[in-house]
This record gives sequence, C-alpha cells and structure tokens, in this order.
Amino acid sequence: MAQDSLLMSALNACRAKLSAFIRGRSSIREDADDILQEVTYKLMQVEQPVENVAAWLFRAARNEMTDRARKKRELPLSALLDGDNEADFPEDELAETLFGVPETPEDEYLKALLWEELEEALAELPLAQREVFEKTELLGYSYNDLSEESGVSVQALLSRKHKAVLSLRTRLRSLYDELTAE
Repeated sequence: MAQDSLLMSALNACRAKLSAFIRGRSSIREDADDILQEVTYKLMQVEQPVENVAAWLFRAARNEMTDRARKKRELPLSALLDGDNEADFPEDELAETLFGVPETPEDEYLKALLWEELEEALAELPLAQREVFEKTELLGYSYNDLSEESGVSVQALLSRKHKAVLSLRTRLRSLYDELTAE
C-alpha cells in the first residue's frame, strides 16, 4: 500500500511533463491519452521496486509509442474516400477483401479464392517466417509477446516478417494483377 502511494505521488509529480512528452510525439489526442493511461496501468502492475519512477515512465511511454507505431494503423474513413489511391496500395484492397464482410456472392467467392491462395502462399514460406507472419498479422500478437514466447529477439522476428511479406507480395502479385485487369 505504501509502495502504491509512493508510485502515485511520483506519477502525479511528473504527469504534466509526461503528458506533454507523449502529446508532442502523437498526432492524435485520443492516442496520447490512451498511451498515458496504459503507462499508468503498467506502472501499477510493476512488482519490483522502481528506483527512478520518472525515468521508468518516460521509457515505458516511448516503448508504448514504438509498439503502437509498429502495429497496423487504422485510417479514418475520410482518408479512404479522398481520391482514388487504391492502385497505390494493393495490400489494402486485398485486406479489405480478406477481412471484410462479403456483400455479394461474387465477393464471397473472391474472399474464398484469396484465402485459399494466401494459405498456399503461407505454406510455401519457411516455418519461422510463416509463424511470425501468421501470429503478428492474423492472430494479433505483438512482437514483444512473440519474442517472449519464442525466445527469439524482436529484431530477428522483424527480419523474418519482412522476408515473409516480400515473398507473399511477389507470390500474390500475379493473382492481384489478374483480378484487377480490365
């Protein structure tokens, strides 16, 4: 109880600076508030004594911002409606088809076809690359969680994922070109 009280007083002492630090590096106010809340929650979960609470908070905030930047970003609807940029991002169109709700029988057929092709392409990848791709993209693992689970460094996981993405892009590009040919 005394430890919690000391942590809270240390948090309150540097909360304004921490909030300004996070807001300065985050473009969306709600994200900054979420990061501050997440860091506060993590501080409350720490089991070992923290010698320098302010340094711990700033490092935790920096790590949380890095983790969020690595995750796939959500685009506001207005960004999707501005212009006709679909040709620039074929992965976005494929993701919409794979994970969206089919509206017509043709959409449903296309979704099944794409899943089948993706599963075949994933099966062709080396096991380590396939595993990191599936867990981070399809199962929602963070790199840190996967690193802890597998004992492999985050940098090695990032490298494996990069190789998997390049391979999948190459493998699925011809299918995408066939489907979008007019």
